[in-house]
Amino acid sequence: MLLAGVVAVVALVLALALILLYNAMVRGRNLAEEAWSGINVQLRRRHDLVPSLVGTVQSYAAHEKDVLSAVSSAREAGMKASGGSAHDVGEAEKGLSLALGRLLAVAEAYPELKANGNFLQLQHALSDLENDIQMARRYYNGTVRDQNNRIMQFPGNIVAGWFGFHKMEYFELSDESEAAVPQVFSDRQDAV
Repeated sequence: MLLAGVVAVVALVLALALILLYNAMVRGRNLAEEAWSGINVQLRRRHDLVPSLVGTVQSYAAHEKDVLSAVSSAREAGMKASGGSAHDVGEAEKGLSLALGRLLAVAEAYPELKANGNFLQLQHALSDLENDIQMARRYYNGTVRDQNNRIMQFPGNIVAGWFGFHKMEYFELSDESEAAVPQVFSDRQDAV
């Protein structure tokens, strides 16, 4: 009788631990999906800003068609990749970041453009968006790290296998220089 009671208590404790671990994994997955949604919102905002930036640069540097075309193509690739895996989105966004960097470098050669209020405003907005994207990426990667720890540590790895939880991908840039926020001029004197 005592043995049956001990077995019942152990089984109850194991069942409770299984339920708690499963619920923690579901909660972790939901947090990571919510964080990924936050990244997508910021990336959409950046995609929406690019045509205005390209249009402003184009009015001053119309003969820089290769750079303007590269930015537009990279934006389109980024929009197509949205909804894909973290790796696919990361690769597409890396291309857009590089193209935007080239666009901003081209702007350096045009003093009238650098002094244009609309361009400066767009450049500030881009800088703010890049900061927001970095914060969203850090939050997402933190939730993914926590979820992956739950899934890969014992006994979570057993529960994860039973219920089909898989290791999640980080959203990373492959080169730290790509994470740099675009340089923004603070006033008209810097821009001339």
